[in-house]
Amino acid sequence: MIPTHAEPVLRPPRHLVSPRAVRYWTAKAALAWLPPLAGATAATLAGPVPGWALAAVAVLAAAHLAVMPRWRYRVHRWEATPEAMYLQYGWFSQEQRIAPLSRIQTVDSHRGPLEALFDLANVTVTTASAAGPLRIDGLDRAEAQRLVDSLTEAAQRSEDDAT
Repeated sequence: MIPTHAEPVLRPPRHLVSPRAVRYWTAKAALAWLPPLAGATAATLAGPVPGWALAAVAVLAAAHLAVMPRWRYRVHRWEATPEAMYLQYGWFSQEQRIAPLSRIQTVDSHRGPLEALFDLANVTVTTASAAGPLRIDGLDRAEAQRLVDSLTEAAQRSEDDAT
């Protein structure tokens, strides 16, 4: 069926997140691998777990750290047009979403200590959708602020009630 009005159409977004997101996702994943590596090391040193188990955990961690951030960077995309917010994300399982600007209820920005270290921010766009909010992780901090300002302004201009 061909749309007869100017409704936004699901398509791949144009913009990548910040290239610094690769280092951020690598650091975040490395921190998550510390407890399993420490546990496997302790178990190996204590004797009940063979050394190959520690090696297996280390190989899995190294593979995850080498592949996931770069793959995720290539997949994560976003775009805000005068009509809609487009988002594509994931690294193993990938998803595309679209939210008409008239459906936006709130726009939030968040920076944790790790994001601050890499000068990044995350933007969350809450809509009147059962699918949940749209979240863009790994944006340059200044770009995230411009996006928040522009989406907030566009949502305020909308004549619809976003419900």
